[in-house]
Amino acid sequence: MHDLIAFIGSNTMLVAANPAAFATFALLFGGGGFAVGRYFLTERIANLESRIARRDEEITDLKARQTAPEASTVPLFEMTEVLPPAPLNFNRLLGQRKDNHAG
Repeated sequence: MHDLIAFIGSNTMLVAANPAAFATFALLFGGGGFAVGRYFLTERIANLESRIARRDEEITDLKARQTAPEASTVPLFEMTEVLPPAPLNFNRLLGQRKDNHAG
């Protein structure tokens, strides 16, 4: 950008002599650059917009779940407790093994 400003600064006499031509070329190149950038970035912009929309939907769903009362709660007296099996006790296993060999 600095080089462009330096170029225009060194050619101010030319720009001052033909301001309409300079403005025309500036609009053409600026508009062309914008159009090309917009063309190549359209897919990325659409992707980001869809991600924002999906996040907004997720946020509203989470807020709705947070404020809604839990309708399907299970009363405590209807619950059954499932316990894991007792851990292996190697001393007890060794004692049973000795008893089996002794008899």
